[in-house]
Amino acid sequence: MKTRKQMHRTGGFTLIEGIIAMMIIGLTIAAIVASSAAFSRANGAGIDLSTAEFLIEEVRELTASLPVIDPESGTSTFGPEEGTLAGYDDLDDFDGAVFSPPIDINRTALADFAGFSQQVTVENVSINDLTVVVSDHSSNFVRIQVEILLNGKVISSCSWIRVRL
Repeated sequence: MKTRKQMHRTGGFTLIEGIIAMMIIGLTIAAIVASSAAFSRANGAGIDLSTAEFLIEEVRELTASLPVIDPESGTSTFGPEEGTLAGYDDLDDFDGAVFSPPIDINRTALADFAGFSQQVTVENVSINDLTVVVSDHSSNFVRIQVEILLNGKVISSCSWIRVRL
């Protein structure tokens, strides 16, 4: 015959066991929610970085076929001779340009990327040390640097060297 204490034990979980099980389940759910939020932030940052790299490539492709110096005025002017983007016909025209919203290879504004902007810097660099900036048109080597900003904060940048032939 079973005692009263033995009969009570066989009826289910104790209150302590139930509380411990609920705490374990609660901690598991909290961990899943926290990791999901972290993964969402990482995914958003990855999308922004991908977009920035796309926008850099648009400027690279746009400027790839342009001459280093103005085909009409030669080396007499560094910077834009024309007043509008449509008239930019050489690399140094892009010096100091900021495009917000950013532009594509066809010089069309990309309104879907309104939070982004492209900042372009064009500088002559030394033939002996491509990290040293020299005066305008004093070298055949030009560095183009593009910075992509999202809401005013730089999220990516890239630079490359072009040579005047």
